[in-house]
Formats: sequence, structure tokens, C-alpha cells
Amino acid sequence: MYRFLLTPRWMALHVVVLLVIPAFVFLGRWQFGRYDERSASSHQTTANLAAAAVPVGRLTTPGGSVRAQDKYRSVTATGTFDPAHQLLVRRRPQDGVLGFYVLTPLNTGDGQGVLVNRGWVKAGATADTLPEVPAPSTGEVTVTGRIRPSETEESSGIQNRPGLPPGQVLLINTEAIGRGLPYRLLGGYVELTAQAPKAAAAPAPIPEPDVGEGGGLNLAYGVQWWLFIGIAVGGWALLIRREVADLRTEEGRRKEAQPADV
Repeated sequence: MYRFLLTPRWMALHVVVLLVIPAFVFLGRWQFGRYDERSASSHQTTANLAAAAVPVGRLTTPGGSVRAQDKYRSVTATGTFDPAHQLLVRRRPQDGVLGFYVLTPLNTGDGQGVLVNRGWVKAGATADTLPEVPAPSTGEVTVTGRIRPSETEESSGIQNRPGLPPGQVLLINTEAIGRGLPYRLLGGYVELTAQAPKAAAAPAPIPEPDVGEGGGLNLAYGVQWWLFIGIAVGGWALLIRREVADLRTEEGRRKEAQPADV
């Protein structure tokens, strides 16, 4: 009755089922792994945003880098803004509107400084029109903000290119920007959230990062892939049962059609 399972058509079906089961296992485990990563990242980001501010020098050093676990920690820095070396960071949309980040170095003294993203300004009417940028405060200020790692093409997904207008960059890359400054930059940069004394005018603030659902979709996708395993096995078993039932029905009809012995 079950010899049909060895026919070429059924052998092909067996192979397909045997291939999709480990594939679905792998995809499910990969989604669960992404869930763990994103949940950990979400929890870390939430904790960093809620943590008390610390001096920026505790989390980075001149020429150093910002650790992944310190991203979005609140930091403070005191110094004077350096408008002569201010830069505009291109292609930074906010609320669906194209614009620039305003990147102004803060000279903290002792031959050191830190890049401060003072906020966002709307792009000009044309590609060649410079945006209106509020001037930074003069005199000594204390800034508070979220520390961010230096950007690279790999981390940002933005492809850098030469030939930009003077005073404009595509990446907030501390190493590259620091080559043109008369003082050493701390690694990473600060995303401004507050300033004392307050500025008379300032760019639009950068919104807090979207923590999201912490990988909830990945968890749902992982469960979904593993449910597909049960569907594949159940469907395979159901097809076998139906084939057996059809064969038994056909065999019963043949017996009924046979003439009775005299």
C-alpha cells in the first residue's frame, strides 16, 4: 500500500520537505538571535537615555572612540564654541524635510575640543543656496547632550565623496574633521539637548532615538518560521494519508467490479 512513497514524484516531495525543515529552523533561530540583539540594544539605549549626565571626558578621549554600550549616554562639556570651524552635515532629513545638521566644535581648553551637533536646519531653496544657520553662543557655555560614535560609511550607510562645497561634509567623522583643527578632538560627538546659558537662537533640536519595540517583530517572525515547520510536516503527512485513502478506495472498487465465483 505504501510503495507509492518510493515513486519519483513522492521522492521529490520527501527531498523538498527534508530541505525546508532545516532551512526554517535556521531562519527561526536567526530571527530569535536578532530579537536578542535588538532587545539588548533597546534596553541599553533606554537605560543610557535615562542615566544622569557625566563629563564627556569620562566616556571618550582625544583621538579615541565611543564604546557601543555608551551610545546615547548623557554627557556635559564646558568651553567656547569655535564658529570659524563650523560645518554643515549634508543630507540629514528631519520630519520628512531635507536639511543639514549644524556641527560646531566646542573648544574645552587644554588643547582639546569636542564636536557638538547643535541641531537641524532646513535646506535652502536650491542645492546652491546656503541654509539660514543661527550663530553659536559667544563666551563660555556648558552643553549637555547625547554622546554618539564617530560616523563611517559602514556604520551610517552614507557614501562619502569629495568635491563638496566648502564648510560641508557628509559624515560626522571625528578623525577626518579633526585634521583641520588647531586642537585635538575627543572621539565621537555630542548631540546637543541643552545649553547653559541658553542660546538666543538655535537650530531645531534632534529628536531622541526611536527605541522601537525591541525586536518584537523578530520574535514574531521566529515563531512564524518554526510554525512553518509544523505546517510542512503536517501537510506532508496529510498528503500521504490522502494518497493511501485514494488507493484503498480504488482497490475496493476493483474488488466490487470483479465477478463473483460460480
